[in-house]
Amino acid sequence: MIQKYRFGCPFETEAVTETVPCTGTYDRHEQESAAGGLDGIPYFSMSEDGREFSCPLEDGDAVYGLGENVRGINKRGWKYVSSCIDGSRHLESRHSLYGAHNFFVVDGHRRFGVFVDAAQKVEFDLGYTDRRRLSVKVEEDGFVLYILENDSVREIVREFRRMIGRSYIPPRWAFGYCQSRWGYKSAEDIEEVVRRHREDHVPLDSVCMDIDYMERYKDFTVDSRRFPDFAEFVRKMRKEHIHLVPIIDAGVKVEEGYPVYEEGVEKGYFCKREDGSDFVCGVWPGRVHFPDVLNPKAREWFGGWYHVLLDQGIEGFWNDMNEPAIFYTEDHLEEVFDKLEAYRGTNIGIDEFFDWQKTAESVDNYPDDYKKFYHQSPAGRIRHDKVHNLFGYNMTRAAGEAFERLEPDKRILIYSRSSYIGMHRYGGIWMGDNHSWWSHILLNLQMLPGLNMCGFLYTGADLGGFGEDTTEDLLIRWLELGIFTPLMRNHSAMGTRRQEYYQFGDTETFRNVIGLRYGLLPYLYSEFMKAALADDMMFLPLAFVYPEDPEAAGVEDQLMAGESMMIAPVYRQNASGRYVYLPEEMKLYRLRSVDDMDEEVLHAGHHYVKAELNEVLVFIRPDHLVPMSRGGEWEAGTDSSRLRLLHFVKDQAVYDLYNDDGYSRKVDLEQSLTRITVERDGTVRTEGAEAPECRLI
Repeated sequence: MIQKYRFGCPFETEAVTETVPCTGTYDRHEQESAAGGLDGIPYFSMSEDGREFSCPLEDGDAVYGLGENVRGINKRGWKYVSSCIDGSRHLESRHSLYGAHNFFVVDGHRRFGVFVDAAQKVEFDLGYTDRRRLSVKVEEDGFVLYILENDSVREIVREFRRMIGRSYIPPRWAFGYCQSRWGYKSAEDIEEVVRRHREDHVPLDSVCMDIDYMERYKDFTVDSRRFPDFAEFVRKMRKEHIHLVPIIDAGVKVEEGYPVYEEGVEKGYFCKREDGSDFVCGVWPGRVHFPDVLNPKAREWFGGWYHVLLDQGIEGFWNDMNEPAIFYTEDHLEEVFDKLEAYRGTNIGIDEFFDWQKTAESVDNYPDDYKKFYHQSPAGRIRHDKVHNLFGYNMTRAAGEAFERLEPDKRILIYSRSSYIGMHRYGGIWMGDNHSWWSHILLNLQMLPGLNMCGFLYTGADLGGFGEDTTEDLLIRWLELGIFTPLMRNHSAMGTRRQEYYQFGDTETFRNVIGLRYGLLPYLYSEFMKAALADDMMFLPLAFVYPEDPEAAGVEDQLMAGESMMIAPVYRQNASGRYVYLPEEMKLYRLRSVDDMDEEVLHAGHHYVKAELNEVLVFIRPDHLVPMSRGGEWEAGTDSSRLRLLHFVKDQAVYDLYNDDGYSRKVDLEQSLTRITVERDGTVRTEGAEAPECRLI
């Protein structure tokens, strides 16, 4: 059951696609409620101004959701703020990251879901101020509150996912391994990456192109000196079975003679200052304008520019800096210069030093800068800070809608840094500028269920860490988790230690670990597609699958990955194993390669499980199967017609394998399923069109 409450006059985010009748309305200016208004809202008591609502938390209550955020799977005990921010240090002390994902579920003595559909800042105090109280505060008037009730957390999530529309589906090649680095400056740099992979037989499907490929950081341009014939280079890479994935940034360079700039100015498609002039700030190219992606005409115009790269053979993109990030505005920069200059020649004590430091650090992403520009939306002119969380969503929507026009029959890869619920229909996300810290392996794992709850299925972290210097063992252990995430990308920042596999000595382990991804692709792609088409989750906390097991609710470092397996990555340096909790008897496979593994059955309960650096732990549930190929060096080179089955058959195991052409927009869950059945005696049967040959491992 879904109940909908409307407060004031909310900005239409278009996060919700399903028509939900309004249960009650409230407008504090009229000081009245419609039937079932404030007094009829279940679970919550409301503040007089109608912007804050709270409820008690009982011992044992858990709070799941809120998408991309720090800390654990259970979000209880911290304060989270939905305000998309370019913040690279993903520490426990953070309250905001790049996304605004305002959906959570309370699970315990009561079970209900909450979605706060608000374009502005929202604070979620989940037992931070008072451990026994949950409160939500919306910054300004105008939002819609949805309350969802059902018998289980998973059913609440399914109900919510149906309400917000089907998740984005990328092309199948986008499930292959991707190598990326800020610093691949030329065609030769990329060719070297591809050459090493192919010579060493380490699988690879794509290479990301960061800002270095552009002509002076201008969107939809290619530096002709570094890539003299880009279309030919794209074709050359495709012959190597490599897809190039260029970056697109939110800021359009202010430069006479640059067609994107000149056309945007002429048509009035950039965000404006209060006086009607185009807003100017500094990002990568220096002075830039932001496309007004909340204006449907401007969104269509900006999305249309992706054709420049599509026409040269590009089939995938990543959108960045779209919170939007601001390095500086010139008026605030002048204020900072003036204030810092006043300290010259003075006696700077501790108070003055801290003030000096705070002033200097205020230059980038200065909150008041977001109050200086406006959008022309269908609802009229609106100041950016009141709809800030919608910018990244609508930039990626611009691309997604353009792909539907420009490539109506073909899936195009697109993922974004910033997002709001609703963007999940147009693209995936990566988890932003993480660091080469062991704790960020665990953070990667813990973000997955919350993002799935909010509709973001195509997601993954920068494996090995974006910032700072990785180590060989950190990269290996992180790849062992990345095997299972839909986006499997190794990405790092310029100035950090290079972290392509060939920068280290153990090529065999890297070949085998990345090779396992390709071996498991039949299962992983199948589980992704079934989750997308059935509005379900691919990664689930143990508590969602074993709700009657109180110990399962406390497990924060293991996940169910699809219907058949549990994963438990090692995330401690120098560890040769880890503790796991099994809610039921399971079969453990230690995978060292697609052809090298051992297995053992473990009873329910607590175990210390050995896992050497080159070993991946996979736990199979009773009467479940995991189809596995022998892998390949690129996605299209994997043979899905002959599969081997990881299995734990006690009575009978049945698995529905999804398979399609991997690139068509037309998808059909029922028509693309093959049923694989294994009996207790080892008999294997397959039913369905183009059923693969299957045998037990």
